[in-house]
Amino acid sequence: MPSDSVGEALAVTLRGAEELIPQEDWVRKLTRSEASGVPLRIKLGLDPTAPDIHIGHTVVLNKLRQLQDLGHTVIFLIGDFTSMIGDPSGRNTTRPPLTAEQIKLNAETYRAQADKILDPTRTELRYNSEWSDPLGARGLIQLAAKYTVARMMERNDFHDRFKAGSSISVHEFLYPLMQGYDSVALKSDLELGGTDQKFNLLMGRHLQAEYGQEPQCILTMPLLEGLDGVDKMSKSKNNYIGVTEEPNTMFAKVMSISDDLMWRWFTLLSFRSAEEIARLKAQIDGGGNPRDAKVLLAKEITARFHDVAAADAAQQDFVNRSKGGVPDEIPEVTLSGAPLGIAQLLKQAGLAPSTSEASRLIEGGGVRVDSSTVSDKGLKLEAGTYVVQVGKRKFARVMLG
Repeated sequence: MPSDSVGEALAVTLRGAEELIPQEDWVRKLTRSEASGVPLRIKLGLDPTAPDIHIGHTVVLNKLRQLQDLGHTVIFLIGDFTSMIGDPSGRNTTRPPLTAEQIKLNAETYRAQADKILDPTRTELRYNSEWSDPLGARGLIQLAAKYTVARMMERNDFHDRFKAGSSISVHEFLYPLMQGYDSVALKSDLELGGTDQKFNLLMGRHLQAEYGQEPQCILTMPLLEGLDGVDKMSKSKNNYIGVTEEPNTMFAKVMSISDDLMWRWFTLLSFRSAEEIARLKAQIDGGGNPRDAKVLLAKEITARFHDVAAADAAQQDFVNRSKGGVPDEIPEVTLSGAPLGIAQLLKQAGLAPSTSEASRLIEGGGVRVDSSTVSDKGLKLEAGTYVVQVGKRKFARVMLG
């Protein structure tokens, strides 16, 4: 029977998680760590494949911070070597490799991002080129001998591409092997990743056993739904909040999400305890205003990527702009034809009787999209979800496809 502290650590681990494999091994590791006083080694690897990051990417970083606060050693691994291969996870085509210059620039962005969530003084920052480059051709051949082609083809994306007659480059087989070898090099006890990384994470367990190490446990985290509450957060869907966005924009975007989605975001993005969130939800279920809870979430997220003063100013700006903010219940409208001109959007959404009246409203400064006043009558909106306001009282959440 695990101790109370181990039980609490398990609850922190499982909060918002998709899978913990195998849970009994993780409880055993936690129990051993408690008895010995030796912290566990918890790894998160990210390939710096793009310079811009949104808050959906921070779900695994948040979990890493929660485990760090339990006293364990967290390892933030930047995959500068694996980025040169390109992760084939979820791909139906070969991913083009990045140049060394792109990787270096993107890695700086990722490191700055991690420092906003993790405690830099207690974080082990590593680059997998440290051990991957010295491995050499001989070492790579020896590593490749520890896994079969048949098992590699069990991976869904490889299997589907092979069945469809799509090309698979040999170097793509090296990616999961190299990610798994990272766990060997770092002697990790637990590795985190998104649900799309499960195969690669399991590879780490397999290779650690091959090299005579105790296999790591794996913890997969779900992909965060975007502002629309339907699709995963993505720049291409325009349902994202970028971590470098201005405080006012960031605050307003959080305030635009639905009340139901708010609780999902609390679980995955907030550093409040599960007990705090449960008490807050009970207050709302008992007749409290959901907007009050949403303000707390918006301020927490905005302060994390800016500071408390900026979050307070963003809240005041939101109140000033919208005279009380977005109502709790607003109509939802689904439109097609993106990119769509703003005047046509207002007409189709029932916010203006005609495009000419819509243009007049825009000229008068009476139209806002995501709390920002529209001044350009020629504005075209790409596919995504927007909170559109006309005057003081007309609102609609427009899902444009």
